Amino acid sequence: MLYLSIVTIIWSFSFSFIAVYLSGQVDTWFAVVSRILLAFLTFVPFLRFKNISLKQMLLLMGVGACQLGIMYFFYYNSFLYISVPEVLLFTIFTPIYVTLIYDMLQGHPLRISYLLTAIIAVIGTAIIRYDHISGDFLIGFLLVQGANIVFSLGQVGYKRIMELYPMPQYQAFAWVYLGAVIVALIGWFLFGNPQKLPTTTTQWVVIVWLGVIASGLCYFLWNYGATKVDSGTLAIMNNVVIPCGILVNVLIWHQSIAWGRFLLGSAVIVLSLVLHHYLKNVRPHHKLKG
Repeated sequence: MLYLSIVTIIWSFSFSFIAVYLSGQVDTWFAVVSRILLAFLTFVPFLRFKNISLKQMLLLMGVGACQLGIMYFFYYNSFLYISVPEVLLFTIFTPIYVTLIYDMLQGHPLRISYLLTAIIAVIGTAIIRYDHISGDFLIGFLLVQGANIVFSLGQVGYKRIMELYPMPQYQAFAWVYLGAVIVALIGWFLFGNPQKLPTTTTQWVVIVWLGVIASGLCYFLWNYGATKVDSGTLAIMNNVVIPCGILVNVLIWHQSIAWGRFLLGSAVIVLSLVLHHYLKNVRPHHKLKG
């Protein structure tokens, strides 16, 4: 829980950094491939070929390809069809996907209490993020759900791999980033615009920060933290970053906010966490090893 909370705080700044300094100014695919490449270079010293099977390599690379690579194909293309508020609104279904995918990978029946608290977290985030939805949003909605699903699959897949094939996680994540780099490079070569590279020192600093800290360090800590909590807590924590990101945007960049809706939605998310831990404690046979 501590690792997920630390990452949530750091990631809450990323939304505003991207929106203020990069969005519409720097080519999206260059921003993606540069931050993932920086993240990979951060973990290159830990890349090991001994004591790891080809199957483990491919599984870990698959996690990176899903969670950081393929996810961006869906996510960034969704902005062509729907507005930023709609994109943010549609990301709130991630907790449900995390819960469903983990149960499927475990091969046991769906745990209703986990799904219930994940749905409550979604309701809380919807209260915060709800805005007017345009009439033509089906394609954008489906693209965001694709991003949510592969991001969830990456998180849960990594957690499951570490349960089945324990190994030092800083070594495992070097392979995760390698898989992400391969997909991101393909995206850059296919869709990148070399005419829209960073032009200011601030933009380069933001990209380095996103690559080394927000991606390199934080994705590692997030997935490491995912192995230390049950899937229900992981599902809910996926939505906690949204109110935190909004709060940072309001306090530092002085954006307007509907405070009543924000406080009510945040309270519902906290309630979902409290309820989840209560249900887990009164029904200890549902607790997962992690």
